[in-house]
Amino acid sequence: MIYEFEGRTEKEAIDRAAAELGLEKDNFDVEILETQKSGLFKKGFVKIQVHTDGPVPGYTAAGAPDETKPERPRRPRSIVPPVPAGDFEKNMIAFVEGVIERMGYRGTVSILYREERKLGLKVESENSSILIGKKGKNLDALQLLANIYAGRQGHDEMRIILDTENYRLRREESLVRLAYTVADRVRENRASVLLEPMNPFDRRLIHTTLNDIADVETKSEGEGLYKQVRVYYRGLR
Repeated sequence: MIYEFEGRTEKEAIDRAAAELGLEKDNFDVEILETQKSGLFKKGFVKIQVHTDGPVPGYTAAGAPDETKPERPRRPRSIVPPVPAGDFEKNMIAFVEGVIERMGYRGTVSILYREERKLGLKVESENSSILIGKKGKNLDALQLLANIYAGRQGHDEMRIILDTENYRLRREESLVRLAYTVADRVRENRASVLLEPMNPFDRRLIHTTLNDIADVETKSEGEGLYKQVRVYYRGLR
């Protein structure tokens, strides 16, 4: 389900979402829709979308609270063991390895990390570059299949994250550099730049990176999973 919240800062908006939904921050994904810096004639604000694995009791999709909302139990994070724990993790490893094999490649999958409602899997393969694909789209597709399979195993609440050759970290570093480069261009030309379509995680990284630059604002545009981020010179909009 998707809910929207606003705050003066990203942290305030996320804290508000966690408090009103009764969820731990690690139990939902956040997409920043729009940021606006404070100025002489306007207050700063950040608008976010919160993506949960299912409906939250007492809340509608518009984020309207219900006074009968029950208290949700909270579970501590677990420590990652070096080997899969239980049939679910074993099945997830076997599934991902099987999909890779059906693609015509060989790959070994292991546990990368484990958090509450989140499981990281590491793929080791001589064909990692192919499994990653252009801009990580093959890896994202493989990850989507893994999450669908997790749901069919009765674990809709669990989010599966796949990584190989530290691609996720390298992609993050690349996007941060891109964000600063585009911000410099926008400030120099007093214009706006529309970035390539990105998944929610990548878009959030762009928004967060540029959130503290006083004369630059960002906003997501488009429909579907792969939206685009527009970087504005402040005052242009």
